[in-house]
Order: sequence, then C-alpha cells, then structure tokens
Amino acid sequence: MGSLYSEHRTWLHAVPAGWKLGLLVVLGTGMFWIDSPTTLGLACGLCAGVVVSLGKAVAPSRGLLRALLIASVLVLAFHALLRQPMVGVVSVLRMAGASLLSIALTLTTRSGELQAVLERLLAPLQHVGVRPDRFALQLALMLRFIEHFFVVWKRLDDSHRLRTGRGGGMRLLAPLTIHMLQTARRVADTLDVRLGE
Repeated sequence: MGSLYSEHRTWLHAVPAGWKLGLLVVLGTGMFWIDSPTTLGLACGLCAGVVVSLGKAVAPSRGLLRALLIASVLVLAFHALLRQPMVGVVSVLRMAGASLLSIALTLTTRSGELQAVLERLLAPLQHVGVRPDRFALQLALMLRFIEHFFVVWKRLDDSHRLRTGRGGGMRLLAPLTIHMLQTARRVADTLDVRLGE
C-alpha cells in the first residue's frame, strides 16, 4: 500500500514513535478543552510551525493539506450562514491543529513503529483474553488504509490532470472505491494466509 512516510530525514524522525503519539493525544485533546480563539490560534500556529519545520518532508502531504484547507473554508462558510462566525473559527482552529499534528506524525513515523507502540500500550489487555498483537494490527491497518486512501486519491487526480488539464473531482470516486476494495481484498487474503499458518 502507498504511504505518506517521508524518507527525507528531519529532526522529528529522531523522536521515538511513543513520544510523538503521546504528544499528539495530549495536545490534540487539550485543544478541545480550550475555548479562547486567541489561545487556539497560538496553538494552531505552533502546530503549523512543526509541519513547516519538516521542510522537504512535507511534499507527500500536499494533497492532505489542500483537503484540510478546503474543509476549513467549508466549516467557516457553514457557521457564517448560521451567524456563528466565532464558533466556526474555534472549530477550524481545533480541527486544523489536530490535523497538522497528525500529518507531522504520519510523515515522520513508519507504520511498523506505531504498531509496536500500540502493542505495548495494549499489552495489559491480554489478561482479559484480548490478543494485543491482533488488536494493534487492526488499528495499524486502519491508519494505513486512511493514509493509502489519500495516496491513491492524489495519484488518480494527478493522472486525470495530465490527461485532461484539470482535477478529477467527483469523477475519481468510482475508480478510487474500486481500487480501495481491491486493496482491502488483497490485504485480507494475505492476512488470512499468514495468520492461519
């Protein structure tokens, strides 16, 4: 499956995956407890600074950043129609901050590293009959499929743009769905063989 992980080494690549995941959870949750637009703006600016500091490593995530920008505009427009502009601003700052942190994590952390962290965190569940390795694998696969979705979407959009000179938009929905279903089937067959051994 396609990955957004960047081989271009940055300072964040050197930070252990557990620390990055923990900070994402703490900071992401913390932003949803803050109501002040000023404080949220500073927090969001800090998150943007983290992403910008990654330099060339950000290149694979341009599609994600574009989607985040479009979503932010739509949320602001929706709340403007409801005559709740400040609610829209707060919502966008929370969404953008958490999303930027997630993008930074995705760009600088291999899925295997995340899976290892999840297995360690879930290890206590084995005492109640849950297999932490299987559960961690399911979570890691979910994250990889989300990542793969955007990789394939960008690839299809680039191909359509080369052929027609414009973006694919909703026309990409059918081929994207077919590709994702085929990938899910291949992954399921592979897991069935390996886990059944």
